Amino acid sequence: MENNLLDFLILHGVFIVGEILIVTTFIYMLYQKRTPTSMISWLLFMIILPYISVVLYFLIGTRKQPTKNNKSALEIKSSGGESTIEVNSIDGILRSNGIAGVSEHNSFELITDSVKAYETLMDAIQKAEKSISISTYVFKNDAMTQQILAAMTEKAEQGIHVRLLIDSLGSYTLYFFQSSLTKLRQAGGEVHFFMPLLRLPYQNYINLRNHRKIYLFDEKILLSGGMNLSDEYMGPVKRDDQWEDLLFKTQGEATYQYAQIFEDDWSYATGKPLREATVPHQEQYGNAYIQVVPSGPDIKGDALLEALISAIYTAKERIWIVTPYFVPDECLTHALKIAKHKGVDVKLITPKVSNHLIADLSRSSYMRELAENSIDLVLYNGNMLHAKAILFDNSAAMIGSVNIDNRSLLLNYEVVSFAYSKTIITEVERWMQGFISNAETIMPKASHTRRIAENFMRILAPQL
Repeated sequence: MENNLLDFLILHGVFIVGEILIVTTFIYMLYQKRTPTSMISWLLFMIILPYISVVLYFLIGTRKQPTKNNKSALEIKSSGGESTIEVNSIDGILRSNGIAGVSEHNSFELITDSVKAYETLMDAIQKAEKSISISTYVFKNDAMTQQILAAMTEKAEQGIHVRLLIDSLGSYTLYFFQSSLTKLRQAGGEVHFFMPLLRLPYQNYINLRNHRKIYLFDEKILLSGGMNLSDEYMGPVKRDDQWEDLLFKTQGEATYQYAQIFEDDWSYATGKPLREATVPHQEQYGNAYIQVVPSGPDIKGDALLEALISAIYTAKERIWIVTPYFVPDECLTHALKIAKHKGVDVKLITPKVSNHLIADLSRSSYMRELAENSIDLVLYNGNMLHAKAILFDNSAAMIGSVNIDNRSLLLNYEVVSFAYSKTIITEVERWMQGFISNAETIMPKASHTRRIAENFMRILAPQL
């Protein structure tokens, strides 16, 4: 009898504790002003996994939480190359959010070929005279990256300041097996991992990943875009299975602003005092108008998301989106549908099948919703399409690391550039046309089971 009573008390004690935890977590969600969709998603988790989900929420469910362990707010300064005139509504929205305005006189080169990307990167490493600063999400230990490491090691031995910042989750294999980095470190190169996985809970937020790609040389030359560092993205020889992606190369004020982002990320990852980026000489490297836009937990508000929604609503002719993963929030979805109903040419260019089954399941219901509203689906038939870019009319092209999904737009540390020059917009358009010419436009019909799975994943979408 006593054993039965003890079991009864333990069982109900556990139940009561679980209920208190769930209610406390829900109150905390209300305090954070989360969206109803996000809260419903987490509450569903708590019903299915009542104890585990509470722990997961505090590990991976928070964003922009002001604690002593969080990255400080990032503020990008201008060196004087900023345009005093707002170029368009995108520029205006971003400036009002504290983002530096458009910079003039930048050079710009679009790189969409994997071999050209590799050659450009290696050439920049070999010609560096003072510093090499590289930040990437994925850095695999393969034949291509071994050549990069060898070149960087050689430069470090020459006294060049070499720094390599790698996201620990995006490159988890390298994080756990770091022997390939030994020679670079012995030569004086510095290697650090962003948000290390082996850190105590609540001293680390494993859901807030550094997805930025910043490749800086002498703080004068910048490479950025969607390409990570592995042979899937680039290499000395063209491979049949290499992914479709892009980089861009620039010099000018835009490079200075990317350097500031790198220094802030580096300071946070290493715990070292923030180093001020070198202010560039006021030279006219070209005629490209570029606006650098970081996003993530270190940016106040959601400037990039606001700019995208505003640009969709104000577009008059076209909105062409290239993204490998498409899991938008409701605001973006409604904006795209309204744009189409206004007569705007809206195209979603995305791989027919991506490299993640869960991502494909998650995006399918959104894509079917777009198709039901006569929005053009361009399902690319070639290799994995990993690039991220958007064209708005003939006035702006966005290129960078951000996918059109909740994780990129609301959680990850990201960076994009808006280019406002006609020549760049025309070049990006020509590149996008190549995908349109090799694509299908109709999604396969879904079985009842598949449709249920797609809609269920839509419920979980805010956490992906």
